[in-house]
Amino acid sequence: MSEKKTIPAPLANEGLPPEERGLFCDAAPREYEPARGAWERFLNWARSESLWLLGFGTGCGAIELRPLMTSRFDMYRYGIQPRPTPRQSSVFVIGGYASVKTLKRIVRSYEQMMGPKFVLALGSCTINGGMYWDSYNTIKRIDQYIPVDVYIAGCMPRPEALLAGFQELKRIIKSGGGEGQNEYARNFDWYKANQKKVIKDWNMPDYNW
Repeated sequence: MSEKKTIPAPLANEGLPPEERGLFCDAAPREYEPARGAWERFLNWARSESLWLLGFGTGCGAIELRPLMTSRFDMYRYGIQPRPTPRQSSVFVIGGYASVKTLKRIVRSYEQMMGPKFVLALGSCTINGGMYWDSYNTIKRIDQYIPVDVYIAGCMPRPEALLAGFQELKRIIKSGGGEGQNEYARNFDWYKANQKKVIKDWNMPDYNW
């Protein structure tokens, strides 16, 4: 009887110690398969009313997130709650410009989030680079690297605009939209090609792309 051969899964970072190689995923993301009928509608309602956000503020981008937590705006009454880690979050809020240096942290944080997950891009910099549009070190369009569900324009948008953006995201989720996660899985090679044009040194274990 012949012995069954086990082929080890390849890793992107072969420099890892052997005892650490099994700690990192080497599989591409998969699409989220919705449930059927009323059950999926109930789940979408629950998701929309419980937005656990991961704030990624760069420079001036995060300054308008702070007032949302005060009694004047009180984002908690809308079911919006900040969380400390990507694995506890369902909404990724990118505030302000994204530099070449921080892009790989943005990508890594997004990939660590559990699905279904959504992205809210805050400020003009995430749309076209804003006042840094001609900078050699600034990402012009964040949606070329990760999918974006809602944009909030402005430099910087006021807290009222942020709340309006969250309300729009709620509407999208309840209607069964917010297909960013599935779009990322379907077009994984395209997103990775764009990311690799900018990120030359990941300097961390990654998926096997």
